[in-house]
Amino acid sequence: MTNTTQLCTFFLDHLFFGIEVDNVQEILRHQEMTRVPLAPPVVAGLINLRGQIVTAIDLRRRLELKPRDDDRLPINVIVRTPDETVSLLVDEIGDVLDVCDQDFERPPDTFRGEVRELIRGSYKLQNQLLLFLNVDNVVDFTVMD
Repeated sequence: MTNTTQLCTFFLDHLFFGIEVDNVQEILRHQEMTRVPLAPPVVAGLINLRGQIVTAIDLRRRLELKPRDDDRLPINVIVRTPDETVSLLVDEIGDVLDVCDQDFERPPDTFRGEVRELIRGSYKLQNQLLLFLNVDNVVDFTVMD
């Protein structure tokens, strides 16, 4: 019997990413953010989520991708980790996909340094490559530049 994992998928700079559905609390349109002076560059700001203050992480910056166009507003993927709730800013939401464990491969060699620590691996789908993010490492600021 083949084990499968459900991933919530999204796009960043035309790259296709996924995180485990169990980590996703909700998905929200762009939220107004309050900038945080002296915060690491990957912290886009803080959002108010029904009275809870949530850190918004710019995934483009975290993954060392080119900046988002100013005229394009990000979407918030609210994720839960054992320690906190954070917002991951993405370009576009995809679908929830079931992926087979047998299709999993270690991170591509094209990822180097700290970015490699943020990618668990990849799944080769019929028409594209799905990069599987390690949410715990993405929100852990000790794994960063």
